[in-house]
This record gives sequence, C-alpha cells and structure tokens, in this order.
Amino acid sequence: MNTNQTNKIHFSKMTGAGNDFILIDNRSEIYFVDWIKLAPIICNRRYGVGADGLIIIEKSDKADFKMNYFNSDGSYGGMCGNGGRCSALFVMNAVAVETINFEALDFIYTAEVTLDNKIKLKMKSPNSLRLNLELNLMNEKVTAHFVDTGAPHAVIFLYDLPNIIKTEINENGIKRIGSLIRHYDKFAPAGTNVDFVEVINKETISIRTYERGVDDETLACGTGAIASAIISALIKELNNKIFVLTRSNEILEVRFEKMGSEITNVELIGIAKKVFDGNFQTTI
Repeated sequence: MNTNQTNKIHFSKMTGAGNDFILIDNRSEIYFVDWIKLAPIICNRRYGVGADGLIIIEKSDKADFKMNYFNSDGSYGGMCGNGGRCSALFVMNAVAVETINFEALDFIYTAEVTLDNKIKLKMKSPNSLRLNLELNLMNEKVTAHFVDTGAPHAVIFLYDLPNIIKTEINENGIKRIGSLIRHYDKFAPAGTNVDFVEVINKETISIRTYERGVDDETLACGTGAIASAIISALIKELNNKIFVLTRSNEILEVRFEKMGSEITNVELIGIAKKVFDGNFQTTI
C-alpha cells in the first residue's frame, strides 16, 4: 500500500490463559498491510496495543477460516495453541456456532465450546521427539527433551537442574537461561521455545515458558503446555490427562492417547475470552 495512506484497522484483543493476542479479521480482504512490519508495532506494550502475538483471520478454501500467526517481533510464529483457541472463539461468536474448523500451516484444526464454556482445540500429533539431550549451560550439564507440538519446544525439569542454574532462575527469572537454550546449536537454525516444568503430582504440572519471537517469558503457552504434558508423561510417567498450571495461575488441560512413545489425539482445553475491541491507525 502507499506509505502515505493511513490505514485504520479494527482489532480485537483476546487472551487465552494470560497468553494475549491482537486479532484482525481480514476475511473480507479489506486490509492490505505488511503484517510482518505491523506486528512489532502493534504488539509493543509501551507504544502499541501490546500482545504476545498478532493473529490474522483470513478466508480458507479448506476450512471455515485460516489463522496466520506472527510473533511480537514480526517473525512467523507457526502454530499457537492459545492463539488457535482465541481465533476459534472469535469466529464462533461471529457466526453463532459452537464448533468450527480452521486452517493453520496446512493442517486443519477443530475447536468447540465445552459444557463449562471452555474452548477445546484438537491438535495435530507431535513429531520430532528427542529425549535426554545433553546441553552445556554455565559450565554445567543440563538434560533437555525436545518435541514439536505445532511449534518447537525444549522441555526442562526444574528439579533436575544444577543448583547454580536453579539459583539463576530463582533470582533473575528464566529469561537468561531460556535465551541460551533457545539459541543452542542442537536446535539450530530455527531455535526453540523453552519450558521449565515442575511436576506436582501424577496429573498436575506447573510450567514457565520462554517463547522465541517474544524472547521473554509469557504468562502461558498452549503448545508449550502440550509439550510439557507429553514429555512429563513419557519421562516422569504421568497420566494422559494433565492439568497445567501456567504463570498466570490459570489452568490448561491437556489430553492425549499414549502407546509407548507414540502420542495421538491431543486436545488443549482452557478459558479464552475477548478483552476489548479497538482501532489502530498505521501507514505500514
């Protein structure tokens, strides 16, 4: 578009378990915007609207709609579980239905409203599973587990960490350690998200997630909750229905079927809601 032309964009701010997004409905194809350039501007928490990511809702020839997700730094984000739940809720409310399917990264996802008004999203089966990877961080050996649940995730169990790294996290949070793992050569070239997990009991874990593209800790991560639940079931022998306590203190539920190391029929369940609507003016 002409950079001298001001584009007034209507958006909705939504959140899934504290993971927040700006949704723009472009199914009518009225916006001609460079979304990669817009994402870091509109997602900026001090000079923009503020969000973990930008979601563009578009028409699809394969499903009810297509979801395109961009991280807050403008990079293409892959699949986002909480973003998918928010997108599904947004369109279901718009067309007055309680089940819907949508396209993301050439896969069709299905979502529905549960009896207790949560959004259940059926996810694709995980792939690229790699267990017991040895990393060297701060001159200490750290064991990580990797799985792609629509986005790549390295999962670390907090209790298994060396004391010096536990102290770093306790005193300064997960950003430094998360960044080191995110850029570790075992996860090159794309890098990885990083989940720090504490097992509470056979069906409950708590997680803290460092998200690539945000390059910081987020209050929740849907694909991270799934990755953490799956790895916990495989490594720590947890059940196949796991409640995930997020940094926002909201709970995501992850369900799946497990046969050996094969994981199928993955579902992500939790609260999603609209926070507010607004308009954003840009010349991008």
